[in-house]
Amino acid sequence: MELRHLRYFVAIAEELNFTKAAKRMCTVQPSLSQQIKDLEHEVGVQLLVRTNRKVELTAEGQAFLKQALLSLEHAEQAIQDARKVAKKKDLELNIGFVPVAEMKVFPYIMPNIRAQFPDLNIQFHSQTDADQFKALKKGDLDIAFTRYVDESDDIEFVEIFREPLALIVPKDSPFAAQKSVSIKSFNQQNFVISDEGSSPQLYKIIQDFFKKSKLNVNVVQHSTNILLNVNLVGMGVGWSLVPAYVIPLLGDKIVVKNTIEPLPMIELYANYPKGQKNAAIDLILKVLKDQFHLGFN
Repeated sequence: MELRHLRYFVAIAEELNFTKAAKRMCTVQPSLSQQIKDLEHEVGVQLLVRTNRKVELTAEGQAFLKQALLSLEHAEQAIQDARKVAKKKDLELNIGFVPVAEMKVFPYIMPNIRAQFPDLNIQFHSQTDADQFKALKKGDLDIAFTRYVDESDDIEFVEIFREPLALIVPKDSPFAAQKSVSIKSFNQQNFVISDEGSSPQLYKIIQDFFKKSKLNVNVVQHSTNILLNVNLVGMGVGWSLVPAYVIPLLGDKIVVKNTIEPLPMIELYANYPKGQKNAAIDLILKVLKDQFHLGFN
């Protein structure tokens, strides 16, 4: 049974005339008659009594009509509810991000979004990379700014930029006065390292760098956020490797040291649903392309 069967039946029940009902439903009378026969066959009872002079509802038809009207009413309400949700989503933008996006990306994209979509309700979600990808796949996020990518077929991504890691040391460290230091100096030094659960990509990059460079450091603290790295270094707990965007946040108790050997890089990506049709996301991608000289179409 389909909704069209109910609509045809209601039209006949209200018109009590097949010709008028067929015209109302924009169909032909033979087709309408066949639809009613199919409906009665599926229901298992006779719903209409039709003679050459008139059409009447049976007692079963009267009972069926009451519920058919409710079903059509509920179906229409379901359509309206779905459209309301879709309209609300059109007026809402959910952005997931890691901290670097606040400083390096949002200052460029937000003025443009506010100017072109003044009524858009923007919700920001500070989440780990993994949580962002889960939310993106569920439809809870419209765009996600992450440190690594998910190779799923339903997600597209663009690399926004790459930034080097920076070595920060306490100001009272013996190495603070040196013009530059070799990474060999890392051996046996106390280090504050970002926590794997909170910053998995940064953790992986640093661990791979230590292993590749054959460095044996003394990890004294795992940090759950990048500002804790900074604060702990400022308190003299140890050295740390942090993304370069953190440098403007450093206080006067911390020194950024150049290294003789290059330090690893870390990327930032924008991720969004494949085939998305969202004007605000299109604008974000355009701003990113113009600002960071990206090469995608």
